[in-house]
Amino acid sequence: MKLHYYAETDSLYIDLNSRPGSDAVEVADGLVVDFDEEGNVVGIDIEHASRLLALKTLETEGLPL
Repeated sequence: MKLHYYAETDSLYIDLNSRPGSDAVEVADGLVVDFDEEGNVVGIDIEHASRLLALKTLETEGLPL
């Protein structure tokens, strides 16, 4: 999983795996989910990220190592 922040568009993209997206659905205002050809979620795009999220902090909990 990778997090990508794009300052020029103030969007945060959460790349869940390396499969290419083939479809995208806006599930809420400014929240777009990308799907692969099989319907699996491959990424999440959050618009206006700096207004909605605390981007200066990143914490993880309970991840398997």
